[in-house]
Amino acid sequence: MSAEERLKELGFELPPAPKAVGVYKPALTVGNLCHTSGHLPLMPDGSMLTGVVGKDATVEQGYDAARQAGLAILSTLQAYLGSINKVKRVVKIFGMVYCTNDFTQQPAVVNGCSELMAKVFGEDIGVGTRSAVGVAALPLGVLVEVEGIFEVEV
Repeated sequence: MSAEERLKELGFELPPAPKAVGVYKPALTVGNLCHTSGHLPLMPDGSMLTGVVGKDATVEQGYDAARQAGLAILSTLQAYLGSINKVKRVVKIFGMVYCTNDFTQQPAVVNGCSELMAKVFGEDIGVGTRSAVGVAALPLGVLVEVEGIFEVEV
């Protein structure tokens, strides 16, 4: 089953592919690696998931936000590559969590994106390296920002 078929079977709805709101590209391929810029938890209706994990948002809400940021990444990949089926491997996911100073469960939050990639691309292709860090602020007050590196067909 292809990644696009799996995504459909899982019942996830991709948000619109985010447009650059500054001087950067949402995705850029160098050689056979496609780098995505940081993606926010963009909902299909254009709204964002906001808050501070450990203060006014739970780990579960952060997880959902990271999954939503992952869906935004998939939307960018689909628009940029023409199909997410061109992804040969998830190489790295880097997730930033807007959280309180004493919050230490960033990996549990970023699992929202990592587990999405594993489900969509399968365990062999969809699990790569990862970093999950806490930050003092994120654009627009969103819960998470996630970027990725993907090996792609060129």
